[in-house]
Amino acid sequence: MTTTSPLDLDYVRSQFPGLSRGWTYFDNAGGSQILKGALERINTFLIEKNVQIGGSYEVSQSAASALHEARTAAMHLVNASRPEEIVFGSSTTALLQNLARAMQSQLSVGDEIIVTVSDHESNIGPWDRLREGGVTLKFWLLNKESLTLDLADLASLMSERTKLVCVTHVSNILGSINPVREIADFVHARGAKICVDAVAYAPHRAVDVQAFNVDYYVFSLYKTYGPHYALMYGKYDLLLELDTLYHYFYGKDKVPGKLEPGNPNYELAYSTCGIVDYLTALGEQAGETGTVRRKIEAAFAAITVQENLLTERLLSYLRSRNDCRIVGQSANHEESRVPTIAFRFDGREARELCKAMDGENIAMRFGDFHSRRLAEYLELIDHGGMLRVSMVHYNTLEEIDRFTAALDRILSGGAGFAKAS
Repeated sequence: MTTTSPLDLDYVRSQFPGLSRGWTYFDNAGGSQILKGALERINTFLIEKNVQIGGSYEVSQSAASALHEARTAAMHLVNASRPEEIVFGSSTTALLQNLARAMQSQLSVGDEIIVTVSDHESNIGPWDRLREGGVTLKFWLLNKESLTLDLADLASLMSERTKLVCVTHVSNILGSINPVREIADFVHARGAKICVDAVAYAPHRAVDVQAFNVDYYVFSLYKTYGPHYALMYGKYDLLLELDTLYHYFYGKDKVPGKLEPGNPNYELAYSTCGIVDYLTALGEQAGETGTVRRKIEAAFAAITVQENLLTERLLSYLRSRNDCRIVGQSANHEESRVPTIAFRFDGREARELCKAMDGENIAMRFGDFHSRRLAEYLELIDHGGMLRVSMVHYNTLEEIDRFTAALDRILSGGAGFAKAS
């Protein structure tokens, strides 16, 4: 494995104003820091273009152009075929709830939707609610030994009534990357569609919805260096088939507007341009001179190298302790996981460790991370659940070393850390 980062970390960290406030942010799976460029785009819109689109006057036309620019930036970010395949919304949770509502006319009593036990509740709850209309919900269970999803298990669940399979690209507990293209091909060969929650994947790897051949793909911008907002990709022909969620005169062909009731938040959508600007700059620093898309791919290649260093540094420490259980893969074989790492210490309360870390100005999290069904399935609810350190490319090896040194002190009793009773 490469032992040095290809990123200019001084430049990287200078692009995130929140990093100057003295905290080490290891809770990025809950929400990353926001880019300076994203903030600038928000301010530019609010100051220069803050009117409703659809008017004949110049400022309204400029606002509409900004929204189109945002969709185009998102198109490059995920490698969609056209800007109209991008739907903006307030969160991944809200977008998936809207998608479930917009699919209702396509579903009949007895139709089946399959979800995984390893998903965040955002990609389970909306489909579970469709049972009220007679839809059958099936759970694709995780292999408890390998902590992986087995296609043989999915095959046993699917039938001619299966309409949709919902899966996470990366579990926000396990951190391992699921083979989405393989799953998509498997699902499509059996006549169903696939919906992917990519919240825990998109900050770490280049998204390519065409290469993945997914039907719907959703993630949050606030975990991908932007503000509290989200986007959904959908294949254009499939978006056309969805029910409108907007006014009655928004026909089925009004894509994507019919899926953005009340209109998207223009300034937050516009921030997507700042995210793409940053990734483009990283790609150029890596030597890429081609298209915006190729620069994004080069940026994420460099990001992956940096994150691999972070992942191995923390995993090697956790592996060295005989009182620690890593939840998920304990090694990053062939870049198969992201730096979202959950773990537990024997007989220790997760809540108390997080409280002790607060005093070190180290932000991390404990609990089930809204993947409660997985936590229950793996019997990891007691003692406050799990601890989770979730890193991104702006984190440093020095921050990990400071964290592990603090953890050693706390676990040895140097910070009033309580044992479970």
